[in-house]
Amino acid sequence: MLSRLRPQWVIIAAVLAGTIGLTVCAQLRPPAGPELWTGRVIATYPHDPGAFTQGLTVHDGELYESTGQYGHSSVRRVDLQSGAVEQIAPVNFTFFAEGLTIFGGRIYQLTWKSQTAFVYDLASFELLGTRRYSGEGWGLTHDGESLIVSDGSATLYFYDPESFTVSRTIEVRDQGAPVARLNELEFIDGEIWANIWYDDRIARISPETGEVQAWVDLSLLVPRARRDPDAVLNGIAYDAQAKRLFVTGKYWPQLFEIELVRP
Repeated sequence: MLSRLRPQWVIIAAVLAGTIGLTVCAQLRPPAGPELWTGRVIATYPHDPGAFTQGLTVHDGELYESTGQYGHSSVRRVDLQSGAVEQIAPVNFTFFAEGLTIFGGRIYQLTWKSQTAFVYDLASFELLGTRRYSGEGWGLTHDGESLIVSDGSATLYFYDPESFTVSRTIEVRDQGAPVARLNELEFIDGEIWANIWYDDRIARISPETGEVQAWVDLSLLVPRARRDPDAVLNGIAYDAQAKRLFVTGKYWPQLFEIELVRP
């Protein structure tokens, strides 16, 4: 039929057919999900293999860590190059410590089931006081205004650092599906990064909407066949001044400095 049409009509018909075809293909194609990044190891540092890492952060170029387990919980400052503990404050054996962050010259540290947060002086590690909250405490970071808390669910809570009241919440979703077991947190360049308990991926989350913007697959750092089942990926620390990213896990003997690799 096209052979009997004038040339200009042949061109128009071809364009229309192509447009319809593209529209149909776009409707049939599944929606694009978050990008899946990987990490390239830049450097490896020693890490205490007895540390059940619950929180990790860098402040003014120094590495701070919270360790868990009843009778073994602590907050500590660690020398990056050697892995040696330079300063430590043990946590009472009745508490199971969780995430930590540094805000306003203070260290904030959560506990798992005790609904208690500890507040320490950054320089001396002196315990300045406690804060109460509802539910479990898992991961902790801040965005410069609010403390951001995970409790093992798909919900993140934004707390006022002084009153410790919840100002807002977001539900973390990947293409509409809730992402549960949110664990250790870090705020990096306007995104909330979250470890997922028993998952070797890190979720990069919009703090406004809760949508997962991208995933970072770190399953090749320490393959599961080479570690205890409880030795999961858990610990994200970002040196904003030097633009350096560090990750580790519970009982891992190494801490890794990595850079992201686009898919």
